[in-house]
Amino acid sequence: MKFVSYIEKDLDSGTYFGTIPSIPGAHTQAETLDELQKNLKEVVSLCLEEMNSEEKKSIPEFVGLQQVEIDLD
Repeated sequence: MKFVSYIEKDLDSGTYFGTIPSIPGAHTQAETLDELQKNLKEVVSLCLEEMNSEEKKSIPEFVGLQQVEIDLD
């Protein structure tokens, strides 16, 4: 299975934060992107273990990202 992760970096601490929006509870943090990838795989595996087959079937399909621009005038 493949999932899309959303990753942000805290500018003060340099820590990376990752979440898998389609899996409730699938979020983690790490000091490096490699460590974050490892942690995300682990947390997704744990979340999937807790889901029943119906919940797994209802995981949304990733379609894409869209940038929204707003004028603040």
